[in-house]
Amino acid sequence: MFAKAKKNIFISLAAAGLLYLLFSLYADFEKVIKTFSSFNWYLLPILFLLSFLNYVVRFLKWDFYLKLLKVSIKKIDSFSVFMSGLIMSVTPGKMGELLKAYLVKQISGEPISKVAPVIFAERITDFLSLILIGLVGGYVYNFGREIILAVGIFFVLVTVALTNKNIGEVMIVFFSKIKLIRKYVEHAREAYESSFQMLQIKPLLQMSLLSLLAWFLECLGYYLILVNFKVEVSLLWASFSYAFATIVGAISMLPGGLGVTEGSLTVLLRQKHYTFEIAFASTFLIRIVTLWFAVFVGVMSVLLYQKRFGKIRIEQ
Repeated sequence: MFAKAKKNIFISLAAAGLLYLLFSLYADFEKVIKTFSSFNWYLLPILFLLSFLNYVVRFLKWDFYLKLLKVSIKKIDSFSVFMSGLIMSVTPGKMGELLKAYLVKQISGEPISKVAPVIFAERITDFLSLILIGLVGGYVYNFGREIILAVGIFFVLVTVALTNKNIGEVMIVFFSKIKLIRKYVEHAREAYESSFQMLQIKPLLQMSLLSLLAWFLECLGYYLILVNFKVEVSLLWASFSYAFATIVGAISMLPGGLGVTEGSLTVLLRQKHYTFEIAFASTFLIRIVTLWFAVFVGVMSVLLYQKRFGKIRIEQ
């Protein structure tokens, strides 16, 4: 998994580089450079800080789930694992963050089947918070409501299924009858029990609100970028735009939503009648300070993790 992740990062970087180059050539390279020259680069540390605070808030959610499942791990080690997982930000739906379950096992010996559902619960609460932002904006600006509603209904149904013991037992019994996966049934049962605990109403609402705060920090970063380029939009519009683009990028199942997220952000700004150069520059910057900064933090965290705990071992 880890070797594949490193390969995916290089492929994604190359794909992103080509994508951004094509965008800039389409826009008019000289105008793009001129647009970037008008940007206040002193704002960059604030943007990176907002993204890092997003990771810290999401870590609190991760740590809460580990405590809920009674996973025995020191907070500093838990933080190291969470930040290392950011290296998988360029995997489809960020599900490569399953790496965190392996790292927890390496440190504490806790079974992967117990910890892996935490990543799934993180994604559900992330989506629910983004859907909430998207729905508010979708109804205010009359755009993208059907897509956001469809995604929201899907995740609500998944959550209901995972919190219904009867449905869960039927699924486990069904899979136990399939010879090829029968040996994994006990692992599936343990994973289901973990999911059931985390997706109860109280922790689900609490962690969705925490996710709402986390993603609002990145929405705020996008708003500051737009304001810096003298784009006259409200914080609500910037938040809706960023949430919508993130959602469609995630459901595309492309690594990091590459191309889809950028295209969505660009189209939404172009609909506001701003130039392609401004749309490209603002999209480029928000992706640098969110997606690619997350990968950078993940790489640095993995290096520190390996210095403390040795080479990462991917094993069952």
